[in-house]
Amino acid sequence: MSPIHGAEGAAAAEQERRKTEELKALLAAIRERVQARYPEAGSTDAPPAPLADLLPLLHARDAAFAKVASIGAVNPRRGGPLNAAVQLAKKLVARALDWHVREQVEFNRQTVRALDAALEAMNDFNRALQALSRQNHELQEELRRAERRIEAREQQVADLTSHWAAWRPDWERKLATNETQFLRSVADLQIAFQHRASLMESNFRDLLQAQHADYLGALERSNQALQERFWGEFDKVRTEYERWIHEELRVFRQRAATAAAARETPPAESAALDYGWFAERFRGKEAYVRASAERYVAEFHGCANVLDVGCGRGEFLAAMRDAGIPARGIDLAEDCVRHCRAQGLEAETADLFPYLESLLPGSLDGLFSAQVVEHLPPARLPQMVQLAARALRPGGRIVLETPNPACLAIFATHFYLDPTHQRPVPADLLGFYLQESGFGRIRVDYLSPAEETLESLKELPEAFRRQFFGGLDYAITAVRL
Repeated sequence: MSPIHGAEGAAAAEQERRKTEELKALLAAIRERVQARYPEAGSTDAPPAPLADLLPLLHARDAAFAKVASIGAVNPRRGGPLNAAVQLAKKLVARALDWHVREQVEFNRQTVRALDAALEAMNDFNRALQALSRQNHELQEELRRAERRIEAREQQVADLTSHWAAWRPDWERKLATNETQFLRSVADLQIAFQHRASLMESNFRDLLQAQHADYLGALERSNQALQERFWGEFDKVRTEYERWIHEELRVFRQRAATAAAARETPPAESAALDYGWFAERFRGKEAYVRASAERYVAEFHGCANVLDVGCGRGEFLAAMRDAGIPARGIDLAEDCVRHCRAQGLEAETADLFPYLESLLPGSLDGLFSAQVVEHLPPARLPQMVQLAARALRPGGRIVLETPNPACLAIFATHFYLDPTHQRPVPADLLGFYLQESGFGRIRVDYLSPAEETLESLKELPEAFRRQFFGGLDYAITAVRL
């Protein structure tokens, strides 16, 4: 081999070596740039993900880029004139064909650029996939932590449930014990409070009573006490006033007229009839009459000596006995007196005029007489009222019950059934006799509405019915002045 050919071969080899070194340096630079641009591709901390392997594509791109770089180059040959001539011919041909391969070169370069773009896009896809994988890994880790927290909570709940199951019986027992003790304490406190309240009330009442006794008339008294004192003082003034009026008016005319009528009119004789059977037939059963008589018991509360004039079968005496008020009765019918005594009641056979005359003045607390005054001769009725006033103490009460002549129905039903009835006594007339005899605070109560017995009266106008068909009986109450 000639020296020329040897020199050319060495130059070509050196040129090829230099190109190879340049290509290696270029690949190393490209790899460094890729690693610098995408450091997470080589990171060992990234979560595992099925990423696409881009190294084969990268190697193919490098190989294509090397081929593109070698287009238009002439392969070196051994040195020598022939080789030089061949190389010259090749260069001339390459230069002559440059216009022909220019488009191919440009196409190859664009293809390499397309490979770069595809490599960049796939690299972006890998980064996105890696980010999604990282997020998925974080979500899985968060889910695992949540599961662990749920398991821990479930374990706590299970522990609490087991603890509650073990603790609940003892707690319920302690609760029941505490509740019992609490109720006992409340009961004890309530009893103690009531006791202290009763003591305080008693002490307060005693204090009030002491203050009332010491400072009678003071402004600290209650309105009720003031009202009671006012009405008490009013009753005293009224009683004194009525007593003064009646003492002045009760002069010889009433006493003289009553004495003359007593001398001129002989006492009426008792009717020859079985009064017990008569009362059972026309007045009513004892239970019915007893219920009617009980309404008068309240009038004699606080009395210690009450006389029932015309006690009959003893209905009023029995009601007074049940109320604990001492009372006795007189009647002309011996069978009625025996009936009363059979019940353990105090009664005797007597005429009211001599009996009342025999009593000490002011010896009675109260006098009651039901369905009697209508049996008396009209001229003797004032004498009875006078004798009753004499026998009653000041403040004593008198109650007289009799048929009501203001009710027209009494004449069509009951009054004339009793042959011993003399004449009905109007309430105004009986009230006048009481006033003239020294009684005050007179009150009239109408009893047994006629419409309850005669249903047909309900068809009449109410005002007419109330005026002419009111109570079948009336009771007049008065206080001895």
